Amino acid sequence: MVKQPIVLVALVLLLIHVRAQNDTGLSASFIFGDSLVDAGNNSYLQTLSKANIPPNGIDFRASGGNPTGRYTNGRTIGDIVGEELGQPNYAVPFLAPNSTGKAILNGVNYASGGGGILNATGSIFINRLSLDIQVDYFNITRKQLDKLLGPSQARDYLMKKSIFSITIGANDFLNNYLLPVLSIGARASQTPDAFINNMINHLRNQLTRLYQLDARKFVLGNVGPIGCIPYQKTINQLSSDQCVDLANQLAHQYNSRLQDLLTELNENLREATFVNANVYDLVMELITDYDKYGFTTASTACCGNGGQFAGIIPCGPVSSLCSDRSKHVFRDPYHPSEASNLILAKQLVDGDTTYISPMNLRQLRDL
Repeated sequence: MVKQPIVLVALVLLLIHVRAQNDTGLSASFIFGDSLVDAGNNSYLQTLSKANIPPNGIDFRASGGNPTGRYTNGRTIGDIVGEELGQPNYAVPFLAPNSTGKAILNGVNYASGGGGILNATGSIFINRLSLDIQVDYFNITRKQLDKLLGPSQARDYLMKKSIFSITIGANDFLNNYLLPVLSIGARASQTPDAFINNMINHLRNQLTRLYQLDARKFVLGNVGPIGCIPYQKTINQLSSDQCVDLANQLAHQYNSRLQDLLTELNENLREATFVNANVYDLVMELITDYDKYGFTTASTACCGNGGQFAGIIPCGPVSSLCSDRSKHVFRDPYHPSEASNLILAKQLVDGDTTYISPMNLRQLRDL
């Protein structure tokens, strides 16, 4: 006669424990950006920039090694950050057929390979989602959340239990301002200062739009050392320890302005927190001290073709493929390998202010 109450008490305690675990994890991540964090949106576009072909995703366990539209061999930084923060499932790509109903409660990914802060960026690919369009799409999700949760709970969900991640800007240089031949006219008529000023103003407008739609916890990745990627080293015929100075100078210049912008927004947008992820220094550390992290090369793409560093032709079915993908900092001419993404993501989640400030992502989640 005594056993039944004991069993009921045990069951209640178990349910409380599970509920407590869920409450401490990240409920949702809303991801904006480019191919560094695209989880498959470009698979649904008529575009020249796609990653839904092998060997993309060869190490992605969730798909059994099949391509998902991610521009890497496994998980993106966004995927890993979500895992580390206790997010139950990956944020679903906005353009995917299953991005409806309760699936969006884990968050939504709006990122697009080739996309940039400026609408003209990535036009060489014909189709891509610029940041403007990505925020337009979030506006649709915002209305869906109201219907799912009710306006008051939806607002609370976004403001307190969600992180908004923006990883964008590299394409504005690589596939706009620095694009061979096509950008010569733009560079002649617009100084780097003017171009970067345009980027910052555009970004400010879109971040303010997200704030007006109840986003409160933001993390923005700065532009990495784009002069050091295999593509840049190959087309500029550099040695393995050289980088393209102009590209890195532009990244530095933009990153300084980005830091100023985030300081401004932290001061002016009430109850919002903008965190700066110092991707430039993180990636440069991997490139400079790659052997310390267990890599054998930081200059040659694991998957690609053309030139000394396999850095001209993107990763695809006929590309040369390295035997051990965990030994390469770069998975292809442009993107980090999953092994690199894992190191980067863990620094952003639990690192100190050297790489993420004014707080890390675990602290941001717990605000």
